[in-house]
Amino acid sequence: MCELLGMSANIPTDIVFSFSGFRKRGGERGPHKDGWGIAFYEGKGVRVFRDPSPSAESRMANFVRNYPIKSKSVIAHIRRASTGKTALENTHPFVRELWGREWVFAHNGRVPKVRKRRLKYNRPVGGTDSEHAFCWILDNLREAFPRPPRKPEAYQALIRELCERVAKVGSFNVLLSEGDYLYAHAATRLHWIVRKAPFSKARLIDEDLEVDFSDETTPNDRVAVIATAPLTDNEAWERCRRGEFAVFRDGDRIV
Repeated sequence: MCELLGMSANIPTDIVFSFSGFRKRGGERGPHKDGWGIAFYEGKGVRVFRDPSPSAESRMANFVRNYPIKSKSVIAHIRRASTGKTALENTHPFVRELWGREWVFAHNGRVPKVRKRRLKYNRPVGGTDSEHAFCWILDNLREAFPRPPRKPEAYQALIRELCERVAKVGSFNVLLSEGDYLYAHAATRLHWIVRKAPFSKARLIDEDLEVDFSDETTPNDRVAVIATAPLTDNEAWERCRRGEFAVFRDGDRIV
């Protein structure tokens, strides 16, 4: 199975600390050696890095680890291939346009039956069931709302429904974003934490690294981190229930 990492923050924030431990699970501390990727929102644009090599060995991952790109919304993924060969086109996260916004998607699990569902507007580039599911979700959003709804609650309810429909045919742990909101759907394992004042120290599980966030933040900062498995061993992570749908914005969970 793959692993997911997401971040939502109220101000542009780097994900260097969390990514440092996360990348170790890609071929060193875990079996997820079939590629990795990370997407950073910057305004309406998305900066994406993807590499079909193990993240623990990737020179590109070293660059991301050492270059503090600041963003309010981030999605990352390390892959253990189940369907689709190990190749760049099958490496998450995937990106598509809808309503003049770039949507980013990453999936952990298997939903092979979803590939039987017809697509109208979007087409997969690679051969994964994950990308097909993403295309199907965006197709349904576009069909229901040819123009972007004024109230995000309208399409957010549909996103939840679509995730639940896909989850009926397999395992569907998902992170999805259009830049303002970060959506998460849990099938088996997904954990989250919100860091806010008073900040304290955090210690990674997968690397010998500890950070005192009180030295790195202001009292107004707020950051939510979502991951397949907790990244630190001295913080209280919340585990999502099976079938739970969560929405994060500006570093807080709002649904």
